[in-house]
Amino acid sequence: MLEGIKEAVSRFLRGSGTYEAAVKQFIRDLQRELIRADVNVKLVFDLTKRIEERAKKEAPPPGASRREWFLKIVYEELVRVFGGEGEPRLLPPKTPWVMLLVGVQGSGKTTTAGKLALYYARRGYKVGLVAADTYRPAAYEQLQRLAREAGALFYGEKKGRPEEIVRRGVRDLLERGAEIVIIDTAGRHGYGGEEALLDEMKRIAEAVKPDEIVLVIDAAIGQKAYSLARRFHEATPIGSIVVTKLDGTARGGGVLTAVAATGAQVKFIGTGEKLDELEPFRPPRFIGRILGMGDIESLVEKMRSLEEAERLEREAREALRGRVTMRTIYHQLKSMRKIGPLSRILEMIPGLGILASGRLDEALKVGEEKIDKWLAIIESMTYEELDNPDIIDRRRIRRIALGSGTRPEDVRELLSYYRNFKAMMRRLRRDRRLLRRLGIESLES
Repeated sequence: MLEGIKEAVSRFLRGSGTYEAAVKQFIRDLQRELIRADVNVKLVFDLTKRIEERAKKEAPPPGASRREWFLKIVYEELVRVFGGEGEPRLLPPKTPWVMLLVGVQGSGKTTTAGKLALYYARRGYKVGLVAADTYRPAAYEQLQRLAREAGALFYGEKKGRPEEIVRRGVRDLLERGAEIVIIDTAGRHGYGGEEALLDEMKRIAEAVKPDEIVLVIDAAIGQKAYSLARRFHEATPIGSIVVTKLDGTARGGGVLTAVAATGAQVKFIGTGEKLDELEPFRPPRFIGRILGMGDIESLVEKMRSLEEAERLEREAREALRGRVTMRTIYHQLKSMRKIGPLSRILEMIPGLGILASGRLDEALKVGEEKIDKWLAIIESMTYEELDNPDIIDRRRIRRIALGSGTRPEDVRELLSYYRNFKAMMRRLRRDRRLLRRLGIESLES
């Protein structure tokens, strides 16, 4: 999959034909490579349909080529399928935290249990492992050894009903001070097959009510991942996924289908057999590798900066029309670290650079140390206050300061900035001669 998509990207960027023809060809190439990588066919066509629709509807901001913009769309849609751009929640939100590992035989659950134990132990948690696989020979001994290597507590029984073993194991480990308990379950059931396995997963989940159910899945499982993940999810709702054996040769199509089937997020990937070969899964980095562009993130950042600049320019023109609210100030503050103050955006409007370097530039300056404080203040305002800051009186100032963890003087300073900015925009609007020079007479209306 990796090489085929890299070549498709390269052909798309080098292509000399029309943009529309290049998009169609790239979509065909992407579909072929994803299906070849055992990604579920329905998922492939749903994905490429969204990409095509966005490519037709969305226009790139000034300064961006249509081909660069299209690759940004491809990147964002692939990242979305893998779980989005947000960082996975790696550490438990509370303790104790019980994790139940599920999956078929050969997916690497026992090794993953040891890897997770080491990962959390290195971050200061007291971890316990429960051996609940009474079917696979040596599963007990393997997990016991991994617990020892990871510095984790261990509980296991070689015979008995798995749900009872797990119930006793979780209770025992919690009494011994475990903050995170990881349960390793069976992956096969002799005569019972998959139905018996799923039934057992359900009984275990009902017995201990885990905080998180983790599906462990082999990266090379292919299209079987879709039905397998869906069936596991129906039996025991999946909260996160660990993908094993995702090395440089793994196609990884099963990851896409599993995530789509469960709505869960891939949290970790296993990159080898060693206990420390487990790393957090970050979709943007993985998709960048798939697209074969080492600078894909910088390209996407460039596109987003151009979008931000275009939006700020629209807001600057709105401000020139006298339409200034606290939302205008909020967006300006949020964008300052990326693009700079609104005065820089105003310079993009023909002729306005004359003022941006003078009194207007002074009026729009905000010290770096104030930005976070002012953002917190604005986020503590009501919708009514955002749209009409002039209603903010002494009582509202006290409430906003208390809600944002700032002082009333800080709120007054922000309101003063808002009023100065608004007054500056009004003075500019009244200057008809300047408006004519700028070529924006329509702003007078």
